[in-house]
Amino acid sequence: MNMQDKGRRLTVLLVAAALVLAGVLTAVFRSGGGEPAGRDYVAVVRIDGAIYGGAEAGGLLAQQQGTASERVMRELREARLDPHAKAVLLRVNTPGGSAAAAQEIAEEVDKLRSGGKPVVVSMGDLCASAGYWIASRGDYLFASPASMTGSIGVYIDYNNIEELMDKLGVRNEKIKSGAHKDILSMFRPMTEDERAMLQQMVDDIYNQFIRTVADGRRMDESRVRALADGRIFTGRQALDEGLIDALGNYYDALNYAGSRAGFADGDVPVRSYGAEHPLSGLLAAEADAVGRRAAEGMMDRMTQAADGAPVVK
Repeated sequence: MNMQDKGRRLTVLLVAAALVLAGVLTAVFRSGGGEPAGRDYVAVVRIDGAIYGGAEAGGLLAQQQGTASERVMRELREARLDPHAKAVLLRVNTPGGSAAAAQEIAEEVDKLRSGGKPVVVSMGDLCASAGYWIASRGDYLFASPASMTGSIGVYIDYNNIEELMDKLGVRNEKIKSGAHKDILSMFRPMTEDERAMLQQMVDDIYNQFIRTVADGRRMDESRVRALADGRIFTGRQALDEGLIDALGNYYDALNYAGSRAGFADGDVPVRSYGAEHPLSGLLAAEADAVGRRAAEGMMDRMTQAADGAPVVK
């Protein structure tokens, strides 16, 4: 075997090893681990960081941005359609976020419950605002005594830097199709009509929030309104007010979810959906890149052998 044949064989072996590594890392990190195929389990779905609508970015950026509604909806739907997922543990650690994104996720929680699969919520440090919107749709809610939850309310943020622009001698001008097209512009005062419009929007979403919690927690709307002035509650306070069902940590919630699914206490098989480690997305992406680079290198060498000339990229 000449040196060219040896080099080509080594390249093929490196490509095969890289592709195997890429497949293993991608499967492990993107699935978050799991039980063997064919075995029943409790599905764990996580919400970490601010909730926003749309698709999730890849790698470390996803961890920094928060939680994308499309990712959570996809995982909840997967659990709903999987006959081996007997219950869902929704682990929530978020200060809140988009109301519309929370609605999207809450709808998937409702579908799970309608399909007969219990949804147990475990609150981390925070489960507030949009996080509680989602959590309130669960069958049973756990929080630690010092968890912070509640914050039932809605607001629209607005800044006005008109005076600063005047001091700088800068004037903003717009050509617009209608009087309210630049509503919430930071370069001019808000008109009374616009303030009334936005207040109506906030009130509408707030009333939706109230009804969502009242229905999910089986509470009278007037009782929810008395608690829904934007205040936050500790886990212990939330239990007293009926906003959660029990005090306990992640494993207490997991054992309860397991009991609802028919598993023995302390022996609950789990499949964690999504990436758990902050480097998992990056490593999976790097594994894919390794395979691509190795394959490209093999093609370059094969081209060189065939044409007798190096390939310039």
